[in-house]
Amino acid sequence: MQGGSSGIGYGLKYQARCIADVKADTDHTSFITGTLSLKEENEVHLIRLSSGGTELICEGLFSHPNEIWDLASCPYDQRIFSTVFSSGESYGAAVWQIPELYGQLNSPQLERIAVLDAHSCKIKCVLWWPSGRHDKLVSIDDENLFLWSLDSSRKAAQVISKESAGMLHYLYGGAWDPHDVNAVASTCEWSIQFWDLRTMKKTNSIDHAHVRNVDYDPKKKHILVTAEDESGMHIWDLRMPKVPIKELPGHTHWTWTVKCNPEYDGLILSAGTDSSVNLWLASTSGGNDLTSESPIESPTQRVDALLNSYNDYEDSVYGLAWSSREPSIFASLSYDGRVVVESVKPYLSKK
Repeated sequence: MQGGSSGIGYGLKYQARCIADVKADTDHTSFITGTLSLKEENEVHLIRLSSGGTELICEGLFSHPNEIWDLASCPYDQRIFSTVFSSGESYGAAVWQIPELYGQLNSPQLERIAVLDAHSCKIKCVLWWPSGRHDKLVSIDDENLFLWSLDSSRKAAQVISKESAGMLHYLYGGAWDPHDVNAVASTCEWSIQFWDLRTMKKTNSIDHAHVRNVDYDPKKKHILVTAEDESGMHIWDLRMPKVPIKELPGHTHWTWTVKCNPEYDGLILSAGTDSSVNLWLASTSGGNDLTSESPIESPTQRVDALLNSYNDYEDSVYGLAWSSREPSIFASLSYDGRVVVESVKPYLSKK
């Protein structure tokens, strides 16, 4: 089924907000997504791109008991993933495992291998360290960060430490630094906060309003990209955090999410509530060479680096995921449950 002029589409049964690349699946280009239905039994779909790259195939369909608000795939085991879910006014988080021979079962059931049950506030997200095998998880709720130890073989997760973001901070989410296993960024209404997981103390903060989403550049240390409700997108060098090094226009309405490409320098995706996905080429180097040990702070560069806008959507786009296996491919998910996979190869020649 075609999802626009060039994309390959796949329809979920219900509304949905989150999609993730299955990074640990090195044999297939695959994504995992979950639904957000208030009245029906929700679903998790494991989707793979066909070998010819012409269709999306449902490799696994699993029931999930609650509305899925966040979903993340384990970067070292393709059968393990986490969800944040709600039931009425209460929120929970868990780690799940897909059964080994799920393709041979009539009605395969997800196995819940750990419950992240120490939260008393509304949970926003669960983070896995993106750069390799690591037995720790981070979960973020409205007010706190939790560091967990995960033992999937014993089906257990234990809180190692917890820290409050402070009375005046209402957390939105965060990201784990792929270059530093001890560094996590969290976002709240008026700032971005940076944490050292060894001490669970804040190491720095950037006063910047309404940051909705953040992503670290996986290719360059110290670089962070932010998506903001009204003011578009910014690129930051964390060694000189007073002002961003670049500003991008973002979207005509709220910019909801941003993702840096895992392979191609400066290639960034954003999605928003204007029912579009934008592809940007914005070098994450400023006017000075930011690879040097002592970068020189300079004014923010305002750049219009838009390569393409994908706007064949009928609803807000909340989910984005680059493929780690094929970095020229990404998947998007709009709120109406429509997955679209696109290739950016036509734009790589412009790099």
